[in-house]
Amino acid sequence: MRREARNWYDGALIDLEEARSALEGGRPNWALFAAHQAVEKALKAAIVALRRERPPRTHDLTELYRASGLELGEDSIALSELTPYYTVARYPNAGLERPWEGISRELASRLLEAAKRIVEVVGEEIDRGNTEGD
Repeated sequence: MRREARNWYDGALIDLEEARSALEGGRPNWALFAAHQAVEKALKAAIVALRRERPPRTHDLTELYRASGLELGEDSIALSELTPYYTVARYPNAGLERPWEGISRELASRLLEAAKRIVEVVGEEIDRGNTEGD
């Protein structure tokens, strides 16, 4: 795997762990932000590794998904749900007055599980696409 793709993907794995830790620590808003970051980095890794292109400079997960050329099946629905939490989960009044209170653990748990599956699929596709071992 190209170094740039590896760096993006490793960052995704770290962000997934941060999301799990935040959820366990009772911070569902931060779990959603970290889950968003994990998916964003995984998709950027896929674009670099599979498309051999520089990823778009965006936080819109659906745009990154389209650019990746991947097929995520039903998990692709989670991308449009997760995208707003890049902002909403962090800032008061960016959608919720107090996101640390307004985001449920159940929502964060469901989207974190989807993020985990997406990151796993990206890893499998990258591994499958790296038969020449760059």
